[in-house]
Amino acid sequence: MNWLILIVAGLFETGFAFCLGKMKGTAGMEHWLWCAGFLVSLVLSMVLLAKAVHTIPIGTAYPVWTGIGAVGTVVVGILVFKEPATFWRLFFIATLIASVVGLKMAH
Repeated sequence: MNWLILIVAGLFETGFAFCLGKMKGTAGMEHWLWCAGFLVSLVLSMVLLAKAVHTIPIGTAYPVWTGIGAVGTVVVGILVFKEPATFWRLFFIATLIASVVGLKMAH
């Protein structure tokens, strides 16, 4: 169950990065709404990570959490923010995914 909690925590990390990206170029109420989304996502991500490390070693949980957030943020950047999907970006994201899977399997 704590692995599922850790995955959700990583997705909320992607969520706070997404909100941070949406805050850029906004003003007024829209800016503050994205800021609120950032804060809510940040808090949920941290609370869920703290819950997951009750049974998952921090040396495994933290890299998995950041890996999920990093991969999710790159995917959101490509799909939503129209960032380039170059060969090398995709290659290194694939190696990051392989590393996260390896950490889970080595646990």
